[in-house]
Amino acid sequence: MFPAEFINEMRDSLGPERAERVLSALAGEPAVSVRVNPRKLTLVALRAHFGTLAGDVVLWASDEAFYLNDRPSFTLDPLFHAGAYYVQEASSMYVGQLFERAKATLGKEALRVLDLCAAPGGKTTQLLSHLDDASLLVANEVVPSRATILAENVARWGCSNVAVTSSDPAAFASFRGFFDIAVVDAPCSGEGMFRKDERAVAEWSPDTVRLCAARQRRILADFWPSLAPGGFLIYSTCTFNRFEDEENVDWIVRELGAACREMRHFYPGEDRGEGFFAALLQKEDGR
Repeated sequence: MFPAEFINEMRDSLGPERAERVLSALAGEPAVSVRVNPRKLTLVALRAHFGTLAGDVVLWASDEAFYLNDRPSFTLDPLFHAGAYYVQEASSMYVGQLFERAKATLGKEALRVLDLCAAPGGKTTQLLSHLDDASLLVANEVVPSRATILAENVARWGCSNVAVTSSDPAAFASFRGFFDIAVVDAPCSGEGMFRKDERAVAEWSPDTVRLCAARQRRILADFWPSLAPGGFLIYSTCTFNRFEDEENVDWIVRELGAACREMRHFYPGEDRGEGFFAALLQKEDGR
C-alpha cells in the first residue's frame, strides 16, 4: 500500500516495532473532531448539539474541541454553515497550545499575527479564537482558488480583526519586524495524510520530499524579515520525515537565527489524530 522507500524511512527513524504500529494505524479509519467557535457557542452547548455523537475531548485542546463517535453530514447542519464550529483534524489543533505559550512569553496586548500558508482556514479560525479584538491576524494563501475557500471560512467564523491576502511569502519581507507571531504550516509531502487522501500516497516519492524541504526553506527565508526580533515562529507540517521536520528546524536555528523552544511529533497509533509535526521557535534579537 505504501511506497517501500517511505516504509524504510519510517523504520529507520522510529525503529521496527514503533514503525509497524504507526503504519498499521495509517491503514485504519481517521478520527473526526470538531472545534467550537467561542464567540458563537459554548463547548457545552456544542456537545449537546451533537448529542450521542459527542465523544472524548481532544487532550491538547480540551477547552475547545472534542472527537465525534461517527461522522455526520456536516453540510446538512445549520450550525456548521453559521460558523459555530470548525471540523479540524485533532493533531493540528496543537498549534493553539503553542500559540498560547508564545503569547504568554511575549506578555503584550494587541498582537500582530501572520498565518502564512493559511488555507483552508483551520489554524486561522483557531488563532482567531485565541486573539482579542485589539489584535490583528493576516491570513495568507498564495494559491488564489484556495484563498477563496480561506476567505469563505474566515467570513463564516465571524471576526473583523482579520485580513485575508493572496501573496507570495516574499511580499511580506518589506514589513520588517512587523509580526509578533507567525504560523507557517508549510506545504509538505503529506505523509501524515496517507489514510485520509489516497492521492498523497500516489504522489509521494523521495524526490518530492526533497523538493518540499527546499520549498519550505525558501518560504521561511522569504518571510523571515517580517518577524520581529524576539517574536515567535510556529512551524508545522503534516508529514513524518526528518528532512521536512527536524532538519528544517535545525536549518532555521542555524541559518535564520532562532532558538527552538519545543518540537513535537504526532503519530497515528500513538496519538488520536493524523500525522503532524510542530515546533515553536523564537527569533534572536538583531536578526
